[in-house]
Amino acid sequence: MRLGQESSLPAISGERHLKVEDVQEAYVEQKDRLLAGLDTAQRLLGDVRDFNKNEWVVRYPTLQETNHDETSTSKRPRRSIRRSLSFADDPDSHTDVIYTPSRNGLARAVTLPSIADAQESTEFSDGHDLQQDKADGGNDDHSLPLKYGDFSILRLDLKLGPSGSSTSPTALVSHLERGSIAKLLDERIGSAMHHMDKLRLRITDTSSKVLVTGDLNAGKSTFVNALLRREVMPVDQQPCTTAFCEVHGASENDGIEEVHVLKQGVTYSVSDESTFTRASLADLESIVADNETNVQPVLKIYLADSRVPSESLLNNGVVDISLIDAPGLNRDSLKTTALFARQEEIDVVVFVVSAENHFTLSAKEFLGTASNEKAYVFIVVNKFEQIKNKEKCKRLVLDQIKDLSPHTYSDAADLVHFVDSTAALRPYTANPAFDDLESSLRSFVLVKRSKSKLQPASTYLSNLLNELDLLAGANAIVAQSDIDRANDDLLRSKPVWEKMKNSRDALEDALEVVEETGASRTHERTKVILSAALDRVGHGQPGVDHCLSLPAYRGLLRIWDYARDVRSVLLASLDAAVKLAEEEARILTKAGVTRITDLGDEHLPQGVERSRRVFVPEAMFNVRPGKKGGLKDRHSPTARAVVAGGVYNLGIGLAQRSDMLDTSFSDIFDFNHHLAIHFGGGEGDDNESSPTALSVLSVGMGALTMVGGKVIGARSLIDGAIRLSDISANETTRSWVAPVIGAVVVGATAYLIYRLPDTIPKTIGRRIRASLLNVEENATEAETFINANAGRVSRETRKVLRLASWDLRERFRVAMEERGREVRQAEELEKKARNALQFFHEVERRSGVAREEAGL
Repeated sequence: MRLGQESSLPAISGERHLKVEDVQEAYVEQKDRLLAGLDTAQRLLGDVRDFNKNEWVVRYPTLQETNHDETSTSKRPRRSIRRSLSFADDPDSHTDVIYTPSRNGLARAVTLPSIADAQESTEFSDGHDLQQDKADGGNDDHSLPLKYGDFSILRLDLKLGPSGSSTSPTALVSHLERGSIAKLLDERIGSAMHHMDKLRLRITDTSSKVLVTGDLNAGKSTFVNALLRREVMPVDQQPCTTAFCEVHGASENDGIEEVHVLKQGVTYSVSDESTFTRASLADLESIVADNETNVQPVLKIYLADSRVPSESLLNNGVVDISLIDAPGLNRDSLKTTALFARQEEIDVVVFVVSAENHFTLSAKEFLGTASNEKAYVFIVVNKFEQIKNKEKCKRLVLDQIKDLSPHTYSDAADLVHFVDSTAALRPYTANPAFDDLESSLRSFVLVKRSKSKLQPASTYLSNLLNELDLLAGANAIVAQSDIDRANDDLLRSKPVWEKMKNSRDALEDALEVVEETGASRTHERTKVILSAALDRVGHGQPGVDHCLSLPAYRGLLRIWDYARDVRSVLLASLDAAVKLAEEEARILTKAGVTRITDLGDEHLPQGVERSRRVFVPEAMFNVRPGKKGGLKDRHSPTARAVVAGGVYNLGIGLAQRSDMLDTSFSDIFDFNHHLAIHFGGGEGDDNESSPTALSVLSVGMGALTMVGGKVIGARSLIDGAIRLSDISANETTRSWVAPVIGAVVVGATAYLIYRLPDTIPKTIGRRIRASLLNVEENATEAETFINANAGRVSRETRKVLRLASWDLRERFRVAMEERGREVRQAEELEKKARNALQFFHEVERRSGVAREEAGL
């Protein structure tokens, strides 16, 4: 069999014949290097643990085979191979990587593939690889293991189901959150650090512990007795070993052969009898075989070996050796678990397997665990003499060992022995096979201590550093990915954020301009429309063209109804003017809303949802009862002020107000107006600017001769005039009184007949105009008809524009805050990712230093 290369540990032919001094010197040198590497690795592991807790949630990677690897037919050992990288918290995300176990601390464990890497992962026949193979002496010890990049020391194994099931460790871990996985990883790192403390104690311990274990009835106790060349351990056809029996040389107990039964929960000391109970060797069988409790006692058995040091394992003259006979693996789950935990303290594992049964499931699991840590396991195939087809048995056993412990298989000539322990106990009987086994075991324990005592720690350290490299390499890829993603986010968000910050004031100014412009334009336009309408009404014409027309004059007898109809038409025309002003305000408001929408398209970044509000012009100037300006304000001091659409937006127009529709005598004849024109120097209508005799007479007699009793005191005035003529003694005066009176009557009649249809609309219009322009008591000038309507229309426009502006401002503010938050998060992510990338690169560098110090 070919000897495997033991990392940098010395592998020298003829080791059994080396001088003890030379072996001890090489052992001490390698031990010191290994301790230095362990210290560096333990500090590194502690830093990774702290970084996982405080700085960065370390991702737990998994490597899976790609389709290319599954179909590859090349059997040549690969130093790098393409794998699919995913993480336990995100199993659906896969990244192709190149996995390379670290060699001499130089190679990255996991890297993103390049073109050259892709070629190397499929073709390994280049000159460099061939030369490297020759330099390695043709060994494939550096080739990838069977499960590339699989975790063993840092494995998050939940032990809740078989592999491949929905409750298997892999499936369960993949459903955990990132923080939970980080906590589990922290626990595994803590366990690894604790185990490294045990490794250090094991290395510094000058003694060596040899654990003899195996399945039930494999002949473990018989094998121990054969090594001791005396029957000390109880032997039976039924499983009888129920305790851990540690066999030491009697020289450690002042040369006395006896049994010490250790007390539970107390640290044992051979010089302190309070820590153990003494028993004789004759009581050993009853202590071991009759124990039916679930408590596994630990026994210290001290034996004297009279053989010379060159033949004795216990009394070898080099180091103190203890043989530990352990209970069988399949006895019960509790004892099997205890045995798994105990093997961590062992330097050499001697696994005894029956040649009849080969390896059971428990044996395979134990050997797999032991091989991951110790690499080399000493295997004894017992009861071999009873097998007929010995060659077939050897072939089957070696094939199983090849899968369970490759390093053991590579050195099978020294580590795998087919013997019969019972035959070795027969006196005066030669047993070359067992003698060769004993010689190999002595060499493995004493001479090859680099394998037996240091190799477990060396293997553990190498595996741990490989797993740290895998962890660091995968997380370095994640950190670089986060940096790239953060930079992409910054390139996308930061310019938008800066642009929004710079345009914020401009947007505010533009919105204020739109709001003020819209309100002022509707205010001024309303004033123009209503002023023109009032001027037309003051001239007796409807306030709006092509809308209403004056009623027809229906004669003197229905003049009162005519005056009322004229007033109603003129008031209705003013209502129509108000509606016209409101309609133009809707047009101007719509233009303002459109401008605000354009400002949103100009200043809001892409991806921000635009306003879903729909401007409905018809909804303007519709006020519900109970709102401001509604029914609750009817009793205010200015409640009678005429506003657009009625009294304080009630929707009651001027034409529907009873106080505005009341008709009086002044609507037919405005005496004060005519006096002001003819005698007071006032200005009247254009048609009445040149007074005539008829108009002058009508002024006097119109008031005296009205039909009916509308004019009170007319007869008294006539009687006064007759008396006045009687007083006059001038006969000439009396002669023209009668003609004057007649003329007055005729003029009044002409006035009534010819002028009333034209003057009544003007008279009513003047009165309406004057009533709407005059400022009432306790009211302000702004509450006149024109100003009140202009203010109301402009307020409605401002309200709509302000609502649209507020909506745009709010969307702009939220968008800017969101972009700012994205920028801050991206900057924070980029900073943390760069720190993590630097840290994981440092982990890889320090891992290489630890390898170099340990000589791996």
